Amino acid sequence: DTFYITPEILLRTHTSPVQARTMDKHDFTKGPLKMISPGRVYRRDTDDATHSHQFHQIEGLVVDENISMGDLKGTLETLIKKMFGEDRKIRLRPSYFPFTEPSVEVDVSCFKCGGVGCNVCKQTGWIEVL
Repeated sequence: DTFYITPEILLRTHTSPVQARTMDKHDFTKGPLKMISPGRVYRRDTDDATHSHQFHQIEGLVVDENISMGDLKGTLETLIKKMFGEDRKIRLRPSYFPFTEPSVEVDVSCFKCGGVGCNVCKQTGWIEVL
Protein backbone atom coordinates (compact mmCIF):
# COMPACT_ATOMS: atom_id res chain seq x y z
CA ASP A 1 0.00 0.00 0.00
CA THR A 2 2.98 2.34 -0.48
CA PHE A 3 5.02 3.80 -3.33
CA TYR A 4 8.69 2.83 -3.19
CA ILE A 5 11.16 5.02 -5.10
CA THR A 6 13.97 2.55 -4.37
CA PRO A 7 13.94 -0.52 -2.07
CA GLU A 8 15.02 1.78 0.80
CA ILE A 9 13.04 4.96 -0.01
CA LEU A 10 9.28 5.38 -0.10
CA LEU A 11 6.91 8.31 -0.47
CA ARG A 12 5.27 9.49 2.76
CA THR A 13 2.05 7.55 3.54
CA HIS A 14 0.88 9.79 6.41
CA THR A 15 1.90 12.90 8.35
CA SER A 16 2.14 11.22 11.77
CA PRO A 17 5.97 10.92 11.96
CA VAL A 18 6.26 14.67 12.58
CA GLN A 19 4.29 14.19 15.83
CA ALA A 20 6.99 12.10 17.54
CA ARG A 21 9.78 14.52 16.58
CA THR A 22 7.74 17.52 17.75
CA MET A 23 6.83 15.87 21.08
CA ASP A 24 10.48 14.97 21.64
CA LYS A 25 11.59 18.60 21.14
CA HIS A 26 8.69 20.30 22.99
CA ASP A 27 9.37 21.82 26.43
CA PHE A 28 6.28 20.73 28.39
CA THR A 29 7.27 22.99 31.30
CA LYS A 30 6.10 25.87 29.07
CA GLY A 31 2.64 24.39 28.50
CA PRO A 32 0.86 21.86 26.34
CA LEU A 33 1.95 20.95 22.85
CA LYS A 34 -0.66 22.13 20.34
CA MET A 35 0.11 21.39 16.71
CA ILE A 36 -1.38 20.99 13.27
CA SER A 37 0.49 18.76 10.84
CA PRO A 38 -0.44 19.18 7.15
CA GLY A 39 1.23 17.47 4.23
CA ARG A 40 0.90 15.67 0.93
CA VAL A 41 0.76 11.89 1.24
CA TYR A 42 0.84 8.99 -1.21
CA ARG A 43 -0.92 5.65 -0.96
CA ARG A 44 -1.43 2.85 -3.42
CA ASP A 45 -5.22 3.36 -3.65
CA THR A 46 -7.54 2.96 -6.58
CA ASP A 47 -8.75 6.41 -7.56
CA ASP A 48 -12.51 6.93 -7.34
CA ALA A 49 -14.93 9.65 -6.24
CA THR A 50 -13.74 9.51 -2.60
CA HIS A 51 -10.19 8.10 -2.82
CA SER A 52 -6.95 9.19 -4.45
CA HIS A 53 -3.43 7.79 -4.50
CA GLN A 54 -2.18 11.31 -3.65
CA PHE A 55 -3.91 13.70 -1.26
CA HIS A 56 -3.33 16.29 1.46
CA GLN A 57 -3.68 15.10 5.04
CA ILE A 58 -4.08 17.31 8.11
CA GLU A 59 -3.70 16.07 11.68
CA GLY A 60 -4.31 17.98 14.89
CA LEU A 61 -2.68 17.08 18.19
CA VAL A 62 -2.80 18.44 21.75
CA VAL A 63 -0.61 16.71 24.36
CA ASP A 64 -0.13 17.33 28.08
CA GLU A 65 -1.50 16.24 31.42
CA ASN A 66 -5.08 17.16 32.33
CA ILE A 67 -6.19 18.20 28.86
CA SER A 68 -9.53 17.40 27.28
CA MET A 69 -11.20 17.23 23.92
CA GLY A 70 -12.03 20.92 24.50
CA ASP A 71 -8.32 21.76 24.22
CA LEU A 72 -8.15 20.07 20.81
CA LYS A 73 -11.39 21.77 19.74
CA GLY A 74 -9.92 25.18 20.63
CA THR A 75 -6.79 24.44 18.61
CA LEU A 76 -8.88 23.37 15.62
CA GLU A 77 -11.13 26.45 15.93
CA THR A 78 -8.04 28.68 15.82
CA LEU A 79 -6.84 26.92 12.66
CA ILE A 80 -10.25 27.16 10.96
CA LYS A 81 -10.68 30.86 11.77
CA LYS A 82 -7.16 31.67 10.49
CA MET A 83 -7.70 29.70 7.28
CA PHE A 84 -11.36 30.43 6.48
CA GLY A 85 -12.20 33.64 8.38
CA GLU A 86 -13.26 34.70 11.87
CA ASP A 87 -16.97 34.25 11.10
CA ARG A 88 -16.67 30.53 10.33
CA LYS A 89 -18.10 28.00 12.77
CA ILE A 90 -16.84 24.47 13.22
CA ARG A 91 -18.62 21.22 13.92
CA LEU A 92 -16.89 18.15 15.35
CA ARG A 93 -18.38 14.79 14.42
CA PRO A 94 -17.30 11.75 16.42
CA SER A 95 -15.77 9.24 14.04
CA TYR A 96 -13.89 5.96 14.12
CA PHE A 97 -10.33 5.65 12.90
CA PRO A 98 -8.53 2.49 14.08
CA PHE A 99 -5.29 4.39 14.70
CA THR A 100 -6.52 7.31 16.88
CA GLU A 101 -8.63 7.66 20.02
CA PRO A 102 -10.70 9.73 20.34
CA SER A 103 -11.30 10.61 16.70
CA VAL A 104 -13.36 13.35 15.09
CA GLU A 105 -14.03 14.74 11.66
CA VAL A 106 -14.21 18.53 11.36
CA ASP A 107 -16.66 20.55 9.30
CA VAL A 108 -16.61 24.30 8.69
CA SER A 109 -19.69 26.40 8.00
CA CYS A 110 -20.03 27.04 4.29
CA PHE A 111 -18.29 30.21 3.12
CA LYS A 112 -20.62 30.61 0.13
CA CYS A 113 -24.07 30.31 1.71
CA GLY A 114 -23.27 31.06 5.35
CA GLY A 115 -24.68 27.73 6.46
CA VAL A 116 -28.11 27.74 4.80
CA GLY A 117 -27.27 25.25 2.03
CA CYS A 118 -25.99 25.58 -1.53
CA ASN A 119 -24.26 23.59 -4.28
CA VAL A 120 -20.80 23.99 -2.66
CA CYS A 121 -21.86 22.35 0.65
CA LYS A 122 -24.31 19.89 -0.94
CA GLN A 123 -27.22 21.74 0.70
CA THR A 124 -25.96 20.91 4.22
CA GLY A 125 -24.46 24.26 5.25
CA TRP A 126 -21.18 22.49 6.14
CA ILE A 127 -17.97 21.51 4.34
CA GLU A 128 -15.79 18.68 5.65
CA VAL A 129 -12.21 19.89 6.07
CA LEU A 130 -10.57 17.38 8.44
